Amino acid sequence: MKNHSVSLLIASTLVFAASCAPAAKTQAPVAATAQTIKVTEIASGLGFPWGAAILPDGSILVTERDGRLRIIRDGKLVEAPITGVPAVLNDGQGGLFDVALHPDFATNGLVYLSFAKGTKSSNHTAVVRGKFDGKALTNVEPVFDAVPERETQAHFGGRLLFMPDKTLIVTLGDGYKYRDKAQDLSSDLGKIVRITDTGAPAPGNPFEGQSGKRPEIYSYGHRNVQGIARDPASGTLYAHEHGPKGGDEVNVIQPGKNYGWPVITYGVDYSGAPISMENKRDGMEQPLVYWVPSIAPSSMVFYTGSLFPQWKGDLLVTALAGQQIRRVDLENGAVKAQETLLTEREERYRAIIQAPDGSLIALTDDPEGKVLRLTPN
Repeated sequence: MKNHSVSLLIASTLVFAASCAPAAKTQAPVAATAQTIKVTEIASGLGFPWGAAILPDGSILVTERDGRLRIIRDGKLVEAPITGVPAVLNDGQGGLFDVALHPDFATNGLVYLSFAKGTKSSNHTAVVRGKFDGKALTNVEPVFDAVPERETQAHFGGRLLFMPDKTLIVTLGDGYKYRDKAQDLSSDLGKIVRITDTGAPAPGNPFEGQSGKRPEIYSYGHRNVQGIARDPASGTLYAHEHGPKGGDEVNVIQPGKNYGWPVITYGVDYSGAPISMENKRDGMEQPLVYWVPSIAPSSMVFYTGSLFPQWKGDLLVTALAGQQIRRVDLENGAVKAQETLLTEREERYRAIIQAPDGSLIALTDDPEGKVLRLTPN
């Protein structure tokens, strides 16, 4: 394991973007700025780290996609994995995904994990919870199992976010070859769901009590949602999803709304063939911002800290193919500008979370993945 600091002067590209307009595309840089960031490598050698959560004592739980849950304690990666993690389907895009702490973790010790469950021919996104004693998860129990089963190893979603009322948001994917199910309210595919901390559909969900519609669904018409963040001041919920070839989106999520996939999209199929001839339709929401070409967004945080005061109130989005962290500068709910960060490191970024001190923890997507702390230089 390495533990060293490196200061980077990042040449950041500022892209002015009007939400939902062609200017939201990334190929039209308008101005350049410079941002100095100190990057401290906390840990390395993790197998495709996917999600992270910070414990009250400052330790960091980190998931590895192949099914291990690790802990960084006193600034060092503990060699032995946390025991008690359920078996995962580690195939394709499947594996162990996100980790989240119950809002009452300080008193109940509950840790939540999302993962791909099942076999190559029959699988789904699942969530479990267990009590964490510092070394192991015990009393692990199921919380949520998405339906129906899929025969594909792609587009699982998998991000977790607790809301102020202690309900849990779980993001899901469309299963790739089941994309039409994103419009089917009898299916969890291509949805964002909201459940209680024990896994029941949350009271007040938009389709509660409606025949043929799953009561856990919060929003629909999504492709593969792997970023979820909330503005604590306004309560605005943001999500981003992978587009196909182009058309990655950040959306403002409202209960019961239809976000259009695959009926409308700003992307095309990987072959170049059109998926839809439309990018707008009545009754379907437009993205806050979209990216053509794709940057492959992989997680997101709404920044509220004071270490980077110029970023306060902005979205920070990690990107895989784009090998960057993208700052989406928000002003009065609209996208004012965008800035690319850490591109000079040439690394795929899988996740980002905010630490209590306002620093940022980022994970790199690699068989020898790193955990990085970002602070001002």
